[in-house]
Amino acid sequence: MGRMLITPAIDLDIKLSILDPDAEAPCRHIAHHFMLGDFHDEETVVKFGESLDVVTVEIEHVSIAGLKQLEAKGVKVFPQSSVLETVQDKGLQKLFYQKHSLPTAPFHLVKNAAELHDHKAFLPFVQKLRKGGYDGRGVQVIKTETDLPKAFDAPSVLESFVDFEKEIAVIVARNEQGEIKTFPAVELNFNPDANLVELLFAPADIFPETEKKAAEIAKQTIEAFGLVGILAVELFLLKNGEILVNEVAPRPHNSGHHSIEANVTSQYAQHLRAILGFPLGDTTLRQPAAMVNLLGAPGFTGPVQYEGLEEAMAIPGVYVHLYGKALTKPFRKMGHVTITASTAAEAREKAMFIKNLIQVKS
Repeated sequence: MGRMLITPAIDLDIKLSILDPDAEAPCRHIAHHFMLGDFHDEETVVKFGESLDVVTVEIEHVSIAGLKQLEAKGVKVFPQSSVLETVQDKGLQKLFYQKHSLPTAPFHLVKNAAELHDHKAFLPFVQKLRKGGYDGRGVQVIKTETDLPKAFDAPSVLESFVDFEKEIAVIVARNEQGEIKTFPAVELNFNPDANLVELLFAPADIFPETEKKAAEIAKQTIEAFGLVGILAVELFLLKNGEILVNEVAPRPHNSGHHSIEANVTSQYAQHLRAILGFPLGDTTLRQPAAMVNLLGAPGFTGPVQYEGLEEAMAIPGVYVHLYGKALTKPFRKMGHVTITASTAAEAREKAMFIKNLIQVKS
């Protein structure tokens, strides 16, 4: 994400400094300044950010205490530390939705695995660790009592198992002046083994009134947070047309990668506009598009090798983005491919072909 933020920053002559714990982080060699360090560490975050004008994040699991110190020193931190503090804890997220009358699935909060037995009548449900979950990790489906032994023994959210028709997402941006703009809703297909997005289709195959309702919920959510920057709002579309907020991500997100080629303004350029107080850009979808996440193939760990890239690049409307990660492992996000086409059906067909064509091995 940091790497993809640098390109639109160059266009505006914005100097970006990056903090990352990996000495070979994908953005290291193209950032204006790179600092090696742990963004979970309070002192490191303060040392990194105290000389900067604005600090932002591409992952929400950052030291809140460090960000609060920076805010106290007069550094602008977007999204704000208060927003990140809520989003880091899935329990606080759910309570936030409830407090602000944002539609979300029924839930219970538990302290440990033993407390799941007090909620057998709530089955089936999804158990989500309150803290530390990322890219499908920290999520467990508990369908029956026989599944209870596999439950996480840690503070968790028990969320009612939702029989949804499809998962959609809306990227919404808000700048310091309070201007808000949404990107058209996209449809998400998840890898069943890794529980992370594998395919994305833009626009989502939904009714116009559903699109309008999803955009309105996204606007209400970012306004409730008072967030400055980009917010990805992941939504469940139920079979009766109801829409529920699943989770949010206060940063550029997987559900907006396609916007680099497919929209007038990319999510990365929009995030920069928002956190720097510039007018927000046009979010119009130029043409139908799809996105394929390039995930490490199961059974392969080690120096990465890509199969099928040249054949894919020969296809009109196919745009390959490799993230510069040297090592692959099963289901690791190694890049993505955006596909544009004249029709949504063509974009979907090409995406399925690309998904099977490009293999990430070692």
